[in-house]
Amino acid sequence: MDASILQVKNLRVSFLNQEREFEAVKGVSFELKKGETLGIVGESGSGKSVTARSIMRLLPTPPAQMKDGEILFMGQNLAHKTEKEMESIRGRDIGMIFQDPMTSLNPTIKIGKQIAESLKKHRKLSRKEAKQEAIEMLKLVGIRDSETRYNQYPHEFSGGMRQRAMIAIALACRPALLIADEPTTALDVTIQAQILNVMKHMQEKFGTSIILITHDLGVVAGMCDRVVVMKSGEVVETGTTEEIFEEAKHPYTQKLLHALPRLDEKKKPKPASLILNTSKEPLLEVTGLKQYFNMGRGQIIKAVDNISFHIAPGETLGVVGESGSGKSTTGRSILRLHEPTAGEVLYQGMPIHRLNGKEMKLMRRHMQMIFQDPYASLNPRFKIMDIIGESMDVHHMSGSKEARKKRVEELLDLVGLEPSFAERYPHEFSGGQRQRIGIARALAVEPKFLVCDEPLSALDVSIQSQVVELLEDLQHKLGLTYLFIAHDLSMVKHISDRVAVMYAGKIVELAESEELYANPQHEYTKSLLAAIPVPDPKIESKKTRKLLEEQTSADKYNLLQSELVEVSKGHFVAVPTG
Repeated sequence: MDASILQVKNLRVSFLNQEREFEAVKGVSFELKKGETLGIVGESGSGKSVTARSIMRLLPTPPAQMKDGEILFMGQNLAHKTEKEMESIRGRDIGMIFQDPMTSLNPTIKIGKQIAESLKKHRKLSRKEAKQEAIEMLKLVGIRDSETRYNQYPHEFSGGMRQRAMIAIALACRPALLIADEPTTALDVTIQAQILNVMKHMQEKFGTSIILITHDLGVVAGMCDRVVVMKSGEVVETGTTEEIFEEAKHPYTQKLLHALPRLDEKKKPKPASLILNTSKEPLLEVTGLKQYFNMGRGQIIKAVDNISFHIAPGETLGVVGESGSGKSTTGRSILRLHEPTAGEVLYQGMPIHRLNGKEMKLMRRHMQMIFQDPYASLNPRFKIMDIIGESMDVHHMSGSKEARKKRVEELLDLVGLEPSFAERYPHEFSGGQRQRIGIARALAVEPKFLVCDEPLSALDVSIQSQVVELLEDLQHKLGLTYLFIAHDLSMVKHISDRVAVMYAGKIVELAESEELYANPQHEYTKSLLAAIPVPDPKIESKKTRKLLEEQTSADKYNLLQSELVEVSKGHFVAVPTG
């Protein structure tokens, strides 16, 4: 692992927009050795992806322009290659896994043919040989029944399976270099573990060198030999993985390492003012909630299947599980954004499942939602003043124009934003700022209960930490109660008083936060906790890797006939009744 396969020297990339020039990459240099995995880490806007696309020569020109630098790949300077020459290198010599497989896979072409296409072009295989090799690649990345899957379209695959298919396409021609640009960001922790296993397995099989771009330091600890840390388009620190994690020198690297709470860390005690009075009546009671969706042709999806829980005033109940487990549907059903199929939901004793439309509209003043995607949940045509003020208008809380303006500015100040931001549009803000605006909008009507639906998933780790601190501060100031939905168990542990684990529409375990993490009882909870990468190379290097196949069904854990049983005080586990 001595010879360099890639050398990037003094790379400079600018974007020209309306006669203004923005330098996105500022003199970046690094090298990658044969068989090595190099991690490139940093927050959004640090220049990670622009650097990767520069290597592949996939920058949009215009407005992007490579101003200076060399990209030496196996002795060739890619910066001087023509587009036609690069077409023969991409796929054959350098493969790339993109962040969002749904936008990078062709929705009109079957998965198998997308793999076979590169095999025919670069390895000159016949149609029959390419099909057989594509089926073998699907098997290698852990996709079951690969002969059938070969003939399916991307929309028929789950998110994890689409990412596996992307890996199969990227590695089909046995490239010497694989660039993985945030390959697990949108995936659940168990699917993430499977994808990383696939990448490691394929690297061992083919001797591929990997550049892994990510902001998850736990992933870096388990996958990378060396690390490059980027900030504002520059390399601020580089070293072996052990050096970076044990002796980080740059303040920005230290900030990244300390931003995300570790699963093996003790939870911080709550201030005395926030310690719950468990003798109080529950603020919210959910009993036998069911949310079924009729997909036609006799197919019924049981998204939420007979779950019950309560939340005390001032409490944070975390809900965790993989995509499709029913977490978000539970939150939406409580607020009647989906009309529940069955069950009872009581808010301060009020049966909200029985309210008519007008009554439910009034109830929503007390119960609000923070949505997952701050990009999609803010109207791009509205100024922030109107995005936040609209909900006050709906509930006749605005008063005069001056009072409305003052209230919006107070809310922006409350969530840590400048009051002057009220006159801007959503596209003028970062992801973290947009999420703060979403929180301000939810608080505009002075609710007491908030459903936080994956509010951290689109954010960098340091921004996640800031948003969690903000939510805890607001809970302290305003006496809020949260249903906090997420698939990041590390963050959920630190913000939640109790945690409910969901799988296939059912709650499989429910306990106080520390108890659940210290003493998990259900096999699914154990598998979730085991899959979480810890930002510590010494711990991650000892984990055994095996190639896993996706498997998600209620009968996997005998849940079709099960009930929650209290195994110790306040600790409930689903056990089979049959």
